[in-house]
Amino acid sequence: MMKRGEISLKEYILIVEDEIEIQSILKELLLDAGYQVDTASDGLEGITAFRQKTYDLILLDLMLPKIDGYAVCEMIRKESEVPVLMITALDEEDDQVKGFEVLADDYITKPFSLKLVLKRVEALLRRRGSVIDEGEKQVFCYREIQLDITGMQVHVSGKEVALTKLELDLLHLFMRNQGRVFTRDELLNLVWGYDYTGYEKAVNIHIMNLRRKLGVDYIEAVRGVGYRFAKKD
Repeated sequence: MMKRGEISLKEYILIVEDEIEIQSILKELLLDAGYQVDTASDGLEGITAFRQKTYDLILLDLMLPKIDGYAVCEMIRKESEVPVLMITALDEEDDQVKGFEVLADDYITKPFSLKLVLKRVEALLRRRGSVIDEGEKQVFCYREIQLDITGMQVHVSGKEVALTKLELDLLHLFMRNQGRVFTRDELLNLVWGYDYTGYEKAVNIHIMNLRRKLGVDYIEAVRGVGYRFAKKD
């Protein structure tokens, strides 16, 4: 048991990955960064581990034995809002969209840079722990959309819409800066929390998924530049 005054270890992370070599590399990487790490080698083992302990982040492979990563993510989302970073060899856009549809927070494809994995992990944990300043506006409204920052809820025409933390952060940024154009690089820095040239595709997919969930199209693409939320009425 930790004594008063001692420094606690960093957050708990669960790695669900069936390729033992990749699992070991990721575990060593995260342990060296000071995180506490558990591992699981198939979907069923991953769900069991998730239900036995409270984790701050889950790294989840998609192509898993017994239960695939999509189903694992769906099961996790029914019980928790823990950030989920999907790691997979599947790099087609449809695969990424499907991952976000089951409310994964981010997505990285194999082969990947270990430095990039750490950046993604740090960014997701930072977003999870971010707190809105008490002096900042708590509720944003635009036509039929209502975003409650304190309760982390979004309603469209009175009906609640389930969004991931990242999608909430995106919508929050857009709604408090109506009419401002953001480049994809700016969105990566402001919302994802890292600068990674070439990952603009993820921005496109997240915004496409956010539009679909909202059912209203107020996020406008500015050709050759980026995106903006509709101008104020």
